[in-house]
Amino acid sequence: MNLNFEFFFNNLPELTITGLAFGAIYALIALGYTMVYGVLQLINFAHSEVFMYGTFAMLWTIMALGAADANGVHLVAILIAALFAAMAMSAVIALGLERIAYRPLIKRNAPRLIALISAIGASFVLAELMGLRDKISGWFGLDDDLSDYVQKAKINNSMAGVLEKPRFEIAGVSISSIDVIVIVSAVAMMVLLDQFVRRSRLGKGIRATAQDPETASLMGVNPTRTIQMTFLIGGLMAGVAAFLYMLKLDATNYQVGFLLGVKAFTAAVLGGIGNLRGALLGGLVLGVAENWGQAILGSEWRDVIAFVLLVLILLVRPTGLLGESLGKARA
Repeated sequence: MNLNFEFFFNNLPELTITGLAFGAIYALIALGYTMVYGVLQLINFAHSEVFMYGTFAMLWTIMALGAADANGVHLVAILIAALFAAMAMSAVIALGLERIAYRPLIKRNAPRLIALISAIGASFVLAELMGLRDKISGWFGLDDDLSDYVQKAKINNSMAGVLEKPRFEIAGVSISSIDVIVIVSAVAMMVLLDQFVRRSRLGKGIRATAQDPETASLMGVNPTRTIQMTFLIGGLMAGVAAFLYMLKLDATNYQVGFLLGVKAFTAAVLGGIGNLRGALLGGLVLGVAENWGQAILGSEWRDVIAFVLLVLILLVRPTGLLGESLGKARA
């Protein structure tokens, strides 16, 4: 194994920016894991498919609205529509999961192991349902199946060059405009969510339920509505992540959520499971670390680096980097 330190040091700023972009996407997906865990003490493994459905919603929207022929204000309008479509799709899937896969178990006080099995089963069902659609030929007037088309349908090529990865330089560092959009958008959404959970009445209800569900219920907090809103918020953030992911990587398929979901869960644990700010920190650290690591060791080591980093940090700090749970967050 050759260690390419020369390439790493020569391209350190660019590698860091790209790592932060990937890390920002991980962080947005991680929010769904960390919020559900904070309220229900449940790992929602089907959240990766919530993200995956959002990527397809964006793809279908830009195809249906004709992004290939758009430019300027028209293209911006299409992108905004695609963002809302991704958020709406992911939110609907997340709410459906809560209603069908989890709520009946919660009402029956089922053991958490049963809920975990339900989450894994729901993940496979959602993925395979999209996989069936992926095999249907003739979608959008195509002769080949959707899977092949999705791999060919490069979103940036459909955007008439407006977002064709233009680059600009800051202090001699070449930065992609898409990386800037991804990082700024993700951080802005994280800050808004953090303030919403800390300051709004609904956010306080979520934190109260996470800290002590029985007492929160006695104080007038509706636990069912709180859980619904938790899934809804996680789904909306996953939809934003799906939009940014498609801007960055251009293609999707029905299995895209698996590895992204595992990494997002890793980011949530890394920052402190149940901690909103920890999800952001964990995602950014994970994205930068794996991008640095693959520059030195090679791209085939990218995924290995992510999980080795998790193990090393948890050996030193088992509660994660921040470790404060959602229920103990300060107002």
